[in-house]
Formats: sequence, structure tokens, C-alpha cells
Amino acid sequence: MTTVDHWVNGAAFTGESSRTSPVYNPAAGTVQREVRLATVADVDTAVQAAKAAFPAWSGASWAKRQTVMFAFRELLNARKEDVAAILTNEHGKVLSDALGEVARGLEVVEFATGMPHLAKGEYSSNVSTGVDVYSIRQALGVVGIISPFNFPAMVPLWFFPIAIAAGNTVVLKPSEKDPSAAIWMAELFKEAGLPDGVFNVVHGDKESVDAMLQHPDVASISFVGSTPIAKYIYETASKAGKRVQALGGAKNHMLVLPDADLDLVADSAVNAGFGSAGERCMAISVVVAVEPVADELIEKIASRMADLKVGDGTRGCDMGPLITREHRDKVAGYIDVAIEDGSTVVIDGRGIEVDGEADGFWLGPTLIDRVSTSSKVYTDEIFGPVLSIVRVASYEDGVALINASQYGNGTAIFTNDGGAARRFQNEIQVGMIGINVPIPVPVGYFSFGGWKDSLFGDSKAYGPDAVHFFTRQKAITSRWLDPSHGGINLGFPQN
Repeated sequence: MTTVDHWVNGAAFTGESSRTSPVYNPAAGTVQREVRLATVADVDTAVQAAKAAFPAWSGASWAKRQTVMFAFRELLNARKEDVAAILTNEHGKVLSDALGEVARGLEVVEFATGMPHLAKGEYSSNVSTGVDVYSIRQALGVVGIISPFNFPAMVPLWFFPIAIAAGNTVVLKPSEKDPSAAIWMAELFKEAGLPDGVFNVVHGDKESVDAMLQHPDVASISFVGSTPIAKYIYETASKAGKRVQALGGAKNHMLVLPDADLDLVADSAVNAGFGSAGERCMAISVVVAVEPVADELIEKIASRMADLKVGDGTRGCDMGPLITREHRDKVAGYIDVAIEDGSTVVIDGRGIEVDGEADGFWLGPTLIDRVSTSSKVYTDEIFGPVLSIVRVASYEDGVALINASQYGNGTAIFTNDGGAARRFQNEIQVGMIGINVPIPVPVGYFSFGGWKDSLFGDSKAYGPDAVHFFTRQKAITSRWLDPSHGGINLGFPQN
């Protein structure tokens, strides 16, 4: 059985640990390889490699760094089918979804190629007689990135292209559940001309995460994952004096007004609820239907769900398996919770026929009506293909419901009323808003992140926030004395 190694200082690195973790093919339910789990010493080796590479890389010209980023972009675009196949193999998402993930990551790479402009400072001339003030932005040093299983390529690509283009060096810890995409990207970056030590990958579990959070030579931590872990990351790394951006969980709502196009809503609900088997932090998990539209909308959603093909992501299916057997069982357990709480299970995804191996981690799309807001089906981030319907009497009730959530990641409204949409975007307490758009992930030159328990820290991912996060500003006050200055003057400059 093959073993996925770490990547340190431009080469595969086995490290000193004998611990490994299985990597499954979720569509077959079988272990296909193992991944090494780093020790504290292994993490330190990667950090020291990044630290040693930092002076030369941060001191390289903007033109040199930009050249490497352009080369990486071209290689990634040319070989996106290769990494998409890796994503499908280890995560289970269908190939079309995997290609979409890479495409969204490419947006951030393209944004990062503009770093010479994005990191420009400001200049004020003659603020006092003969005195100029200007600012520059400089890299932080070694930055740590901890990414989740659900987007093994896209989420790392949210962070490391901007970090590297700005002159930082990186230690990435991907999910141990699907680690190979990170190694593939590291190898590609070396081919693009990135110097050894600038981009390093260590695999692991809590031991390696804690080592990164507490390492004195790691200047910042970027994280995406569940809210409890995001809070832990934020508190631990902040206490250690690091900059932190920790993106947490979500419970994303779709508010449907009576004037909405229900065919568009049904298509959107199915796409946003069941794409990538619901394993994404921007998935729509709750449809908030303003009566009297719920019955008609449920009928339209159910009819579309009947046509979905679940199976192996390489076979042209619409939805693949969940990431592990344990996670599949946990998600399926919420269907029992719904029944116990008096909800109506319109479509039960358990025991469906699939186009795949019998032992795959399968759960079909599930639709549950009349979900109580006190039920765990409503309050928990299920992270699977379970779509809930909550019925409300008015727009105001829907907004109040969404604003009462502990999460504030993404939300959407479906309506043909421009006034209602404008009111919604101003009144809703959520970081990313869709108007007739079910998954409002911003393009690469804006920034991604939510409010409340969906984000810990002041900086969102990618876009302008990331430029500021991965650099720090120096303000310089400069005076070059004229040869005729006439002698020493120790006082303040006079206007």
C-alpha cells in the first residue's frame, strides 16, 4: 500500500513518525493508501525550512515572484483534470464538481498575480517642510494554513497563492482524509519555479495542528473548518501572539418570498443543498418558505430530486458519497431525529440504489418538511445531503429566524421584488448574501467570510482582506536635508 509523504524543502519527506492514517476511496468504501501523521519535530522541520527560505523569497523582486505565480497558474489550468481526478478519488465528489473547485481556486491564483499592484503603499510629499511620509507593505514570515477535507484544493488555494505572492513562506496542513491534492500542488509549484522551502506540506492530526499553533516561528494561522475547532484555533494561536483568520461553520438559509419564480427556487435548492453531497460550508440546508408557497415548492423540489443519480463520481453521476462511513452514519442519524421531533420526511435518502460499489459511503438526497427550529436537524450543521423546510408567515418572520442563528456565513433570498431584496441585504446579519443566487461565494477579487460564529478574527479569506492579512505596513517619515540647511536643529520640524 502506498504512503502519502510530507513535502518539505522541495522534496518528499518521511519524517520521524511511524503513525499513519487510512485514506479511503469513499465510493468503494476501501482503504487505498495511508498518509503519514507528523510529530512536533516533523512540523518544526517544515517550519525551519520555510524560515530559511524566507529571506531570499521575501527579498526577491516583485517581477520574479509574479513570474512564478503566472507559471503556476498556467500549469494548474493545463492540468486541472489531473487534480480533479485526485479530488474525486479521495473526497468522492463528482468530477464536474471537482473541476468547479479547481476553477474557483484558479480565480485566487489569478488575483495573486496582481500582487505588485495590490501591495502598493501610499506617499504624501512635503507633509512638513522637506518631510515626506510613505508606507510600504512587507511579508510576515512563515505562515501556517490548516485546511478541511471538503475542498482539498480550493481552500488551500484561497490562502497560499496570496501569501506566497506577497513574499511569505508557507506550511500547509491539509486534511488527513484527502491529502494527495496538496502534495500534487506542491510538486506543481516546484515545476513552476518556486524555490525550495517556500511551500511545505505536513500531514497530521491534532498533534501537528497544535505544533503549528504554538510554534514561535509561525507568524499567522489561516483555518477553515467547524465552529468549535475554529474557536479553538483562534484562541490558541492568538494567545501565542499570531495573526489568525479562522473560518467556522454555517447553517445557511434560503428565504423564498411568495412572488419568487418557484422553478428557479427548486433548481437552486437542489443544486445548493445536494451539490458535493452537502459537504460544503456554503450549502443551503434550510429553505425558509413564506406561505402559501411551501406545498408547491416541496412538490417541485421533490420532482427534481427523483431525477438525481447518486454514485461513483467517475461515472457521470450527479452526487457522490460522503467522506467517511462515520460521517455518513452521523448524517443519516439526523433523519431519525427528524422523525422523533415530529417533522415530515418527504424523501428519505437511506437505502437508495446507487451506481457504485455496495460498500461506498452512500446517503441519498433527503428532504424534510415542517422542521422545528428547536430540533437538532435545524440547529446543527449537518454537513450532508439533508435539506430542511421551515414555514413562516411573513418576510419579517423569515428575517428574524435567520438573524437569530448563531451562524452568519451565507444566505439567499429569492424574490422578484427589488425593494424586498434591497431591504433584505441591509437587514440580514450574515456576511455573504445571494439575491436569486443560492451559493453567494464571492469572486476572487472580493473576500470570503461570514459573521458571528462563522468567522473568528478580523480578516476574511482571499481578496483585499488577504493582502492585508499576509502583509504588515510600515510608515516611514523621511527628510533629506538641503545642503544649505544652516546647521543643527533638534526641534520638531516647523510647517
